[in-house]
Amino acid sequence: MVRLKLFIELKYEVIDHVSDFIFNIHAALTPAQTLVSENLRVSQSVSLHPFVDPAHGNRYMRLRADPGDLTLRYEAIVDIVHHTASPDSVGEVPVSELPAEALAYIYPSRYCQSDRLARLANTEFGHLPHGYWRVRAIQDWVQRRTKFLSGSSMATTSALDTVVEQVGVCRDFAHLMIALCRALNIPARFVTGIDYGSNPMFGPPDFHAYVEIFLSGRWFLFDPTGMVLPTGLIRIGTGRDAADVSFATIFGQVKSYSPMIGIEGVEDLAGGITLPMACGEALSTSLT
Repeated sequence: MVRLKLFIELKYEVIDHVSDFIFNIHAALTPAQTLVSENLRVSQSVSLHPFVDPAHGNRYMRLRADPGDLTLRYEAIVDIVHHTASPDSVGEVPVSELPAEALAYIYPSRYCQSDRLARLANTEFGHLPHGYWRVRAIQDWVQRRTKFLSGSSMATTSALDTVVEQVGVCRDFAHLMIALCRALNIPARFVTGIDYGSNPMFGPPDFHAYVEIFLSGRWFLFDPTGMVLPTGLIRIGTGRDAADVSFATIFGQVKSYSPMIGIEGVEDLAGGITLPMACGEALSTSLT
């Protein structure tokens, strides 16, 4: 088991009129990811309205803020249990055998235009043996071909744009890998977390996007950036692409400041808790 301690601090200035916010910054609650503790502090005295997406365990919070400064600080300690499997034993699932809940993840979505990338996907990967290693080949292709560069993309950048520009940030890597997998009828989805283990040369800790692929009856983790330790990925939001799991959706005239994020591993060998580490096996933290 892995235990991670994190904080997320968000700062805004609400201008002129009250503004509405929907946040998705709480650690998701799933059978594989549980809370040791958590705390949320909000600088304004406002009503908080939490709600949960039962399909994925995504936790959202809605609030209405008054004009002026608004600061949120979320702190949590999270335990994560990983399922591991030999990559050679992990196979693709025919469309006819996919569970209903996986079907939404074989269609194109706003940022993952798999229908536009079908020819590319089949040319590059259609000839490969089906299974984990074909998905791994897609991940490695995206990582080799795309340069990570902070600030190189916009909120509107899609998988198709990333193919052309060959540069992006973590969400762009994730969108491209997802689109290529879906183009081959492999269910793929977008997950948000925090970049534990990232090289400091990429900057301070930040939100991180990664990918889950449905193989052999469960969702397996892939990080096409190669920047983080997969065993250190916390699940915050899960969806079709970034449009489903924005950490903050804002309705009103608001000035946003860069988030402050921190994450560290907690080790307790006597209690069976280890630090995140590299792993050569296929990893999963979700069945649904």
